Order: sequence, then C-alpha cells, then structure tokens
Amino acid sequence: MGYKIESRDSVLIFCINRPSKRNAVNYDVMDGLQQAIDRAKIQDNIKALMITGEGTKAFCSGGDIQAFHSLKSQQEAHHMLSKMGHILYNLATLPKITVAFINGTAIGGGCEIAAACDFRVARPQAKLGFIQASLAITTGWGGGALLYERLIPNQALHLLTTANIYPAEKLRETGFIDYMVKGQSLGEVLELIKPMLLKNVHVLAAYKQMLIEKWKRGDLQQRMDLEILKCSLLWEKQEHHDAVDQFLNSSSRKNTNS
Repeated sequence: MGYKIESRDSVLIFCINRPSKRNAVNYDVMDGLQQAIDRAKIQDNIKALMITGEGTKAFCSGGDIQAFHSLKSQQEAHHMLSKMGHILYNLATLPKITVAFINGTAIGGGCEIAAACDFRVARPQAKLGFIQASLAITTGWGGGALLYERLIPNQALHLLTTANIYPAEKLRETGFIDYMVKGQSLGEVLELIKPMLLKNVHVLAAYKQMLIEKWKRGDLQQRMDLEILKCSLLWEKQEHHDAVDQFLNSSSRKNTNS
C-alpha cells in the first residue's frame, strides 16, 4: 500500500509511503488521501489532519511521472488532474486544521499538496519548488490557485514562473513555510500545534469555516477547475512530452552514474 494512516491523540496522520519513488503520488495515494479526509471530517475526536512522507528524503515529489507519462491526450490528463484537484479542494476546505509536515523534498504536485494545507512545517534540509513550468505545463491540481491564497500575488507568481527549487529557509521568509523544526519527529510538529489542539473541536471548525466561506465567495473551486483545464490542454502538447522524456532520461543517467 502506498500510504499509511494513523492517529495520535486528536491528530490523524496521513503518510505517503512510497520512499523508493520519492513518495510520488499515484492513484492509490489519491484514494488514500481522500479516505483520510473523509475520516477526519466525520470524527469529532479528530482536530487536525497532518500529511507527511515516509523517510527523510522526500515529502512528495509530485505526480508519479512514470505512471502518468502514458497519459497523452487532454481527456486522459484531465481525468487524472481533476481527480486529484477535487481531493485537494476537499483538503483545503476540510473543517479541521490541516498541516503539511515537509520532512524532505517537495516538488511539483508535492508543493500543491502543501499549498492545500492550512500550515506548512519544514525541516531545514527540505527543498521545495513549483517546477511544473520546467515540464511545459502549469500546476494541474489546483495548487496555483491555492498558492495565490497563501501568499501575496507577486510572490506566488514568482515561485510559479521561475520554477526554481528553494531551501525551506528561503520560503520561510516569504511566509509559505510557517514553522521550521530541527529534527524529523512528528512529536516536534505536534508540539508546535499543541496550542490549537487544546481548543474545542467545534471552535476550531467554526474558525476554519470562516476561511472556507471566504474562498467560496471568491470562487476558489471554479478557479481551481480552470487551472486544471488549462494544464490538461498543455499536457497533450508535444513540448510537455518532450520535457518529460528529457527529465526521465536525465534521472536515468544520474541513477546510472551514482
């Protein structure tokens, strides 16, 4: 199974468990994340949902390129993108506190998952980047629209259009990373959010609902849907497939030389 779900006191923890794939997302992980969201939503004893990755090297390297590279047409891409986009909208609008514990590298869709969470906690060794533009596509799970909600517009635009990978400390300066932890234990993160966890679950839900209402009035879901559509149109273009082939060949050479 590509994921693990466990609970610690009032926190439900979803861990992407594909370290050999740098915790890349496939359909199994998508289904598991939706399962965790559904569980957190209906259980009053759960005050927060935390998302992290197995091991210390990667939080999430985005979509599994090898698995999804077989998707060639706009329709095929749109099915996959909209499935995860729907899940990230559900994550963003979950009436519980959500936390991304970025324990390692987060690139592409991994940053989109982080953007869907209320808070982002990172280790100093972590590196992050919205690299989609380097693959001749845009963010495709709604993460671009979500990033514009997390940062001031010019900062979000800079991260998206440069497609660079940054150390966590740099993104702490922009406000994308909310907290830094020195170690790699979940206990440190739980201690950080403890002041929230001490509050009544219905109070936390009420405050989160205020944010959700703001997003509804700002047509967040529609903006995410448009983003997904645009990405699917770019996905079927030859420039994207050539960029992915180049990326896979580069990765293969690195693995051969290492």
